[in-house]
Amino acid sequence: MSACPNTATASVIATVPVAAGEPVTAADSADPCCAAPLPVLGRDVTVPLVTGGEVSYAALDYAASAPALQRVWDDVAAYAPYYGSVHRGAGYLSQLSTDLFENSRVTVAEFLDCRPDDQVVFTRSTTDSLNLLAAVVPADCQVFVFETEHHASLLPWKDAQVSYLNAPRTPAQAVEILERALAAREPQGAALVCVTGASNVTGELWPVKELAAAAHAHGARIVLDAAQLAPHHPVSVRESDVDWVAFSGHKLYAPFGSGVLAGRADWLQEAEPYLAGGGASRKVARRADGGVDVEWHTTAARHEAGSPNVIGVYSIASACKALTEAGFDSLVAREQHLIATVRAGLAEVPEVRVLSLFGDDSPRVGVISFVVEGWNSSHFAAALSAEYGIGVRDGLFCAHPLVRTLLGSDPQDVGECGAPEAEPGERSLNAIRVSFGAGTPDEHVERFVGAVRELVRDGAQWKYRTEDGRCVPDRG
Repeated sequence: MSACPNTATASVIATVPVAAGEPVTAADSADPCCAAPLPVLGRDVTVPLVTGGEVSYAALDYAASAPALQRVWDDVAAYAPYYGSVHRGAGYLSQLSTDLFENSRVTVAEFLDCRPDDQVVFTRSTTDSLNLLAAVVPADCQVFVFETEHHASLLPWKDAQVSYLNAPRTPAQAVEILERALAAREPQGAALVCVTGASNVTGELWPVKELAAAAHAHGARIVLDAAQLAPHHPVSVRESDVDWVAFSGHKLYAPFGSGVLAGRADWLQEAEPYLAGGGASRKVARRADGGVDVEWHTTAARHEAGSPNVIGVYSIASACKALTEAGFDSLVAREQHLIATVRAGLAEVPEVRVLSLFGDDSPRVGVISFVVEGWNSSHFAAALSAEYGIGVRDGLFCAHPLVRTLLGSDPQDVGECGAPEAEPGERSLNAIRVSFGAGTPDEHVERFVGAVRELVRDGAQWKYRTEDGRCVPDRG
């Protein structure tokens, strides 16, 4: 039998069959049926149209959850018969699964270019990772977070002193705003800056390295929310000099609900476990007074209580390997081609306004949000789905302060369907988001651009209504 894919060499896992074969590159992995560098599950799925017939589904909502890579699915399927309990099990499959789990930790550390003393903690998601960090910050910690963050970064800091920073309009202004805020803080006590690497609304890249330098110059630490950055660009903890990085498997083409918090170990080791239970505890003993004494692990296990999601963890490691082997240079170059196609197409429709903080020339990943004059965004997104088989996202994208700032006072016509976020009588504020990545074929973005043009020119072919807060085709 061959060695298990995507793990470090270990004799105990040598019986797991190879699923992915030789290392894959973007050049030789292109699937003729989907014309994308890395084939994903669902590329052959067809969906019905309200106007009749079926069409291949264009998944353009990668920023919410990217489809799983075929490579990841195959790797997990190859491991599945060998599934066993992780840690402490004496059986062969338990030992194999434990090695797989711990070698996945090594793979993720390499993918993130972690420092030798950094810890990689497996969580459920980016949200879980940032809540974990919020639970271990020192009691007197001051947290600085821009209002432009995803709610996963904006909301977890309830037990800290939080300063919410105004939305910058240039990368340089972001650094200036942070420096002023840090300079004005009380110098005593710990401080933490939380910043995104790429916006989940505009796709724009943030000046992470410069923000990290500013944070450290003022005695603060910094955590990078890489949920939207890691699937599109290489992330180096060492080069960017961030203290922690968090990301989710489900945005990195890996299913099963796992996430990562990687970085400095000291705060993690000094705090009480995020969850108390088996796995986090090294030794538990009864006391004479009837209570218990607990000695907690000082490794990543301290914050991984309970039976871990070994399949989810392995899927992240498999995705990390696949992206690395495909080569980010070629993946980024192709994604820039898709971004240019979408932006050029939208620019030809005067009624469309693309949302941006930093301006049209700002570097970005494959995430673009926009509004259409004369349309409620929920209505427009519903028509894209029902009449063209295109899946996008509408709403405020779990970044309400940012989207409201970007929309400002722009009128949003209610049309046949209102936005689910709008209360009765409230002016509807919502936008449309299209997002894509390594599994997106050219045809999907070309169909999207054509559909936008047709809907604005000709209107929807079908009637729509609001049902359970969503805009849906009226089939009555």
